Amino acid sequence: MSQQKTISHIDNLPSTPGKFKPEKSPPYIHRLRVHSAISRLTLWSSLFLIFIICFFFFSPPSSSASPRRALGGDSWGGHNWEKKVSRSAQTRSGLTVLVTGAAGFVGTHVSIALKRRGDGVLGLDNFNDYYDPQLKRARRKLLDRAGVFVVEGDINDSELLRKLFDVVAFTHVMHLAAQAGVRYAMQNPGSYVHSNIAGFVSLLEACKSANPQPAIVWASSSSVYGLNSKIPFSEKDRTDQPASLYAATKKAGEEIAHTYNHIYGLSITGLRFFTVYGPWGRPDMAYFFFTKDILKRRAITIYEAPDHGTVARDFTYIDDIVKGCLGALDTAKKSTGSGGKKKRAAQLRIFNLGNTSPVPVSELVSILEKLLKVKAKKKVLPMPRNGDVKFTHANISLAHKEFGYRPTTNLDTGLKKFVSWYQDYYSGSKKRVARAFSNI
Repeated sequence: MSQQKTISHIDNLPSTPGKFKPEKSPPYIHRLRVHSAISRLTLWSSLFLIFIICFFFFSPPSSSASPRRALGGDSWGGHNWEKKVSRSAQTRSGLTVLVTGAAGFVGTHVSIALKRRGDGVLGLDNFNDYYDPQLKRARRKLLDRAGVFVVEGDINDSELLRKLFDVVAFTHVMHLAAQAGVRYAMQNPGSYVHSNIAGFVSLLEACKSANPQPAIVWASSSSVYGLNSKIPFSEKDRTDQPASLYAATKKAGEEIAHTYNHIYGLSITGLRFFTVYGPWGRPDMAYFFFTKDILKRRAITIYEAPDHGTVARDFTYIDDIVKGCLGALDTAKKSTGSGGKKKRAAQLRIFNLGNTSPVPVSELVSILEKLLKVKAKKKVLPMPRNGDVKFTHANISLAHKEFGYRPTTNLDTGLKKFVSWYQDYYSGSKKRVARAFSNI
């Protein structure tokens, strides 16, 4: 009885030190404690040993060829998957290109153009739902027909990127994956940081560790010019006044590119796109949803600048943008690093890719009305503070000098091709939808 009382007294001691001092325990209490501790240690050691034995005997053998899970829940890896990756990346002309954002608007057109001329092309896309994923899936069918395999995965998945570079020795990376759109940044700002900054860093990390290092061409944006009032916009102009979070993330990308070029010897070329449009375009762009709303007899909103000023854009047709992308790839010099270490200075470039002919948005609507044969219901409002700018206008002299970039499609011609595609693709007629799939 006295033994139980003494042990109970010890268990009730306070957990933190204080002025209270317990009576000195008799020796047999210490022997009980030591015996109890040894018993617990033996028990846990036995359980741990049993766990290790079960792990080695009952776990399936690991294999580099077994499928893995990518960000977003899609599987990748395995022998058949690697065969598809390798087959898609086979080249007849020398370039082996990883195209990120391959199921996007520009990505699809660039991937098919590269494949048609004999380059090896592998696509990567996460098929997010920023706009209709079914349109991206339809673009994927176009890529499948062209022989381009698209890996479904995220550029933030470093393990997937390492695997791709292990399977294929890419000579070039065409980085087009990004969170696009100026206005959406006010709803979901985190997605821009995740894709345009963290995703870009993830890709550059994979590139700088690859052996050989690929040359990188990536999509910046004309949005970086922000509140710049000097026209036309030149690559030498200031870009430190972004008007939107989207523009800020693209500007950050340009600074990050400079850093990786300086430290690791990566050859990096940035392309500032100016309002790209055309067949298989993005539904969040004005020309696209204007077409949809005009056909449905719904009112469209046209913004005007302060003091009833004109809002204008340097609309650039997709085929011209593709020519610029291929020109940048073809003139990109090799990276100079190896194993993540820079050996000498590497190429670092930035180019405007625009049409050099800004068109008022009101004129865009007039052209659509003529092509659709429907009078638009217009609602004119002051431009809100949502990140949009009043005008864009590209100076393309540098791109012309470096790789002969010369846009040839005016807005009337380009919109005619877009409207033809749009009416076929959304017609509901199998024959016309099939025709839309041939319109690329």
